[in-house]
This record gives sequence, C-alpha cells and structure tokens, in this order.
Amino acid sequence: EPAGAACVAAALEAGHPVRLPELDSFVDGAAVREAGAVTYPLIRESGAELTAVAEGAVCTEMLAMYQSDGIIAEPAGALAAAALGSVVRVTPGQTVVVLVSGGNNDVSRYSEILERSLMHEGLKHYFLVGFPQEPGALRLFVEQVLGPEDDITRFEYVKRTNRETGPALVGIEIARSSDLPGLLARMAASPLQVDRIEPGSPLFHFLL
Repeated sequence: EPAGAACVAAALEAGHPVRLPELDSFVDGAAVREAGAVTYPLIRESGAELTAVAEGAVCTEMLAMYQSDGIIAEPAGALAAAALGSVVRVTPGQTVVVLVSGGNNDVSRYSEILERSLMHEGLKHYFLVGFPQEPGALRLFVEQVLGPEDDITRFEYVKRTNRETGPALVGIEIARSSDLPGLLARMAASPLQVDRIEPGSPLFHFLL
C-alpha cells in the first residue's frame, strides 16, 4: 500500500480498522483513509506480508514504465511494480508476478510525477537563500556554491528595497545524490544565508 496511505498497516497494529489522521492522496486509486470491514479480516487472516511503498518510488516507476516499455499507468497501477528491487527483493530464479492495472492518468500530472521522482531519488532540493542587495550576488552563488553539474530549476526572488538582503526560493537539481554533501558544504562556507527546505515540513508544503 502507499506509504502515505497505509491504512491496513494501521489497522493491523491497532487490531481493527482505524481512520488515518493524515492522508497522501497522490496514489488516488489506493489512497484509503480506513481499511474496509470486509477486506481487513481477509488480509489479517491470510498471512500475507504487507509492505509500504513511498509515493516518490511510485513516480519513478511510472516514468520508467513509460520511457522503457511505453506503458502509461496510473499511480495505483504502478504501485506493485514500484516495490520490486527496493522494498521487495527478488532473487535469481524466482517467478514473480506483478499486477499492472489502470491507465487513468492525465498527462498534465507528469510534471508533478517527475518532481516527486527526483525528490525521492535525492536529486531535487529546495533552499531559501538571502541574497545581499548588491551587484554580483547571484554570480557568487553560481560560481562558488553550485557544482559543475548542478542546475537551478526554480528561482523566485523578492527584491526588498528597504532591506540589506532579499530572499529567494531556489530549486536545485543535482546529477547524483552523492553530490548533495558537497553542495551543502559549499553553502555553509558561503557568506550567503542559506536555509534548506526539508520535504514534509510545513514551509515545504506552503511554498511547493
């Protein structure tokens, strides 16, 4: 089930169906707030192993299915396949059957799907940067903070004429997740005020 809508796991822990206080509705075909009174006992008594799949992993799988196999799957349709190789380990010689169902996916959602996938893979990050109100501040950021393969994918700057600094929302895409420590180290060494916006934080949801 989706990690942001793990109602069955909550029911198994409580011993009965319970309502989730928070729900990520992205995997809409499987985003259920409370396990059903009929399905819950069937799952409980079956002895089946339950696993949760991050929504970002579902997005990565949806993109891979489209780019590699030409399959357009809705989030719930790619849920089972997204578990393979990470949550569910497959050993050589095993016979594995994965259900892929549902093509109810609007192409306009692919920008969000790509965004969630990049963040899940550790390749997309957001920061609040305080730029001094003086010429060359952005050039300093580009030359001294960004790595050679880092890319600014979002830049929203608010100029404050009555202050010494102006805040900017900066989205950065890196080539490899292992590049992040170097980027953070260069930010810490920079004279600029930089605050990372953590995924899941109230500020993250407000801005993005």
